[in-house]
Amino acid sequence: MATLNHDAYKVNRNSFRALRDDVIVEEMAFKERKLQSGIILLDDDGKGHGIRPRWGKVYAIGPDQTDVVPGQWIMVAHGRWSRGVKIEDENGETTIRKVDNKDILLLSDEDPGSDDTISDAIDIYQR
Repeated sequence: MATLNHDAYKVNRNSFRALRDDVIVEEMAFKERKLQSGIILLDDDGKGHGIRPRWGKVYAIGPDQTDVVPGQWIMVAHGRWSRGVKIEDENGETTIRKVDNKDILLLSDEDPGSDDTISDAIDIYQR
């Protein structure tokens, strides 16, 4: 997924808030992945076989959101997130995205670790 190419917006995490029941995430993985077995899966973003849900860490929630809290990890159905916006807060630089909260598939209080989800899509152009 594309990320806007500009200097990071500077924000104060405590004053940043989402609207209504919106969910904002950070730390969504779009690069290569390493499975627990040690196998490295190359960057598949933008390819047919890259169609898969992704984990993200909840950065902020709106005042009406009752299902998740900041710091939890959520798995979001493929493509149900906005383009990334690079920000810099007191913890450093990160990329945030708004997710469609109706497309949250799983919830974890702990970092799920490696992303072992593998798409069942077939890349017909692979040789």
